Amino acid sequence: MRTHRSTTAEDLRRAERSLARRDPVLRAVIREAGPASLDAQWRRDAFGALVQTMIGQQISIHAAAAIHRRFKALFGGRSPSARRLLTATDDELRGVGLSRPKIVYMRDLAERVASRRFVVSKLESMPDDEAIAALVAIKGIGIWTAEVFLLSRLGRLDVMPADDLGLLEGARQLYDMKARPAPDELRAFAERWRPYRSVAAWYLWQGRRLAMGAELR
Repeated sequence: MRTHRSTTAEDLRRAERSLARRDPVLRAVIREAGPASLDAQWRRDAFGALVQTMIGQQISIHAAAAIHRRFKALFGGRSPSARRLLTATDDELRGVGLSRPKIVYMRDLAERVASRRFVVSKLESMPDDEAIAALVAIKGIGIWTAEVFLLSRLGRLDVMPADDLGLLEGARQLYDMKARPAPDELRAFAERWRPYRSVAAWYLWQGRRLAMGAELR
């Protein structure tokens, strides 16, 4: 079976050079934002990283960060293990800001992990398509969660979470589009960035952040 090789710092620098040569818009963002960082956090806490990604589903970055802080505080300031999460009551989880559906989904994930029916760390060795398929097979994990997890938690180089509002808005701003593109339009647009779509996505996020900062000054 094909396995995935871990992304290195040199891979990221190669991606930046390639994107800068091919795309003058990204070249400007790369110069201003500096080196890309795709954090492979699975080694430290694979389950906690996936739970944090689930928390961020369909809410703003700021709301997700606030809920995640309260979530960790519930467990003594750290991300809980799957078994520890299962000991929390629904009232406690709702109290940190989690919706009822997310509580159901997290419990399902925790039960799978605690029973070893699903081993999150095995995703690291899977090719992108297989890892995404394994994730979306779990209740409550959609394509956005799977793709963001691969990009930001496993450090994969060629993933484009085109349903992400920040990426859609970043593309509109950076490329002077008349309207925010639809996810399918962004996927088609992103073909120009293969095999480094993750790195391009990181710079779309950074470009939007820089643009928002300029608007506030």
